[in-house]
Amino acid sequence: MSVDRDQVLRAAAALLSRRSTATMDEVARAAGIGRATLHRHFAGREALVRALEELGIQEFEAAVDAARLDEGTAEEALRRLVAEVEPVAGLLSFLVSENQLFEGEVNEGWSRLDARVAALFRRGQERGEFRFDLTPAWLTEALYGLVAACAWAVQDGRVAGRDFPYMIVELLLGGVRRGVER
Repeated sequence: MSVDRDQVLRAAAALLSRRSTATMDEVARAAGIGRATLHRHFAGREALVRALEELGIQEFEAAVDAARLDEGTAEEALRRLVAEVEPVAGLLSFLVSENQLFEGEVNEGWSRLDARVAALFRRGQERGEFRFDLTPAWLTEALYGLVAACAWAVQDGRVAGRDFPYMIVELLLGGVRRGVER
């Protein structure tokens, strides 16, 4: 039987995003494979987390590319980004919460992606679409937090998956839109 490495990584991310202390045995069970098979693909937890990080960077970069962040208004671009991120939200929610990734140096891929998302928020601020009293870096982190929270809520069945883009964008935009001057 052939093992789909990406499927194993997605199953690991889904489990680890909710139970960060899960053992490699639990990860193997969640992926529907034996522990020995898991260890043939990933020598240990650190190797598994690094593989998850690389997959997350690839998937998030593909979502950012597909969202065409430089086209249309910043709000339209943000809506496209959230819609493109939805299929990989479980993986991203794990990576957002995995402290181990941030010990030492941050992967260059994350820095590049953070800069692209922050540029979207900066563009929205410069064009008067978004409030300017919150930094683009903070708005980027808030977006990641909302994606993670919504992914967990969908995974737990507390939120319908079809509501994912609406809930994230409306809550985020409700907080970043520039209010009417009084």
